[in-house]
Amino acid sequence: MSKRNDYISWSEYFMEIAKLSAKRSKDPSTQVGSCIVNTENKIVGIGYNGFPNGIDDNELSWSRDGEYLDTKYPYVCHAEMNAIINCTMLPKGCTIYVTLFPCNECAKLVIQSGIKKVVYLSDKYKDSSNMIASRTLLEMGGVEFTQFSNI
Repeated sequence: MSKRNDYISWSEYFMEIAKLSAKRSKDPSTQVGSCIVNTENKIVGIGYNGFPNGIDDNELSWSRDGEYLDTKYPYVCHAEMNAIINCTMLPKGCTIYVTLFPCNECAKLVIQSGIKKVVYLSDKYKDSSNMIASRTLLEMGGVEFTQFSNI
């Protein structure tokens, strides 16, 4: 008997881990997950979007609209930030798999941490100014980015 040939690729595996991580998010509108992988295909960090540790997620708003301080935006930690903070090693040279293209703030964290490649699933905010800034930063920082494809 020979091995089966219909197993998933490493890239599919890591994106599925990112998608599973997103399911931990309590955000009612946008659930994002990420998975950081080293050059040996070992997972070294995972994360999802949510409030910082110790902050009661019933005390702050999950709203997208309204006065800035009454929305989730000044309080939520993004999946990329959490994955980088949760890393078991310095992620220098690693790849991050993320379900949503990183914003400009996360692009800075990716660059500063030494991550060299971003594989993203969705790019639904591609034309927004912070995503344009994110692409500029990633390109200038020498970080490769590519949309996930399981083909």
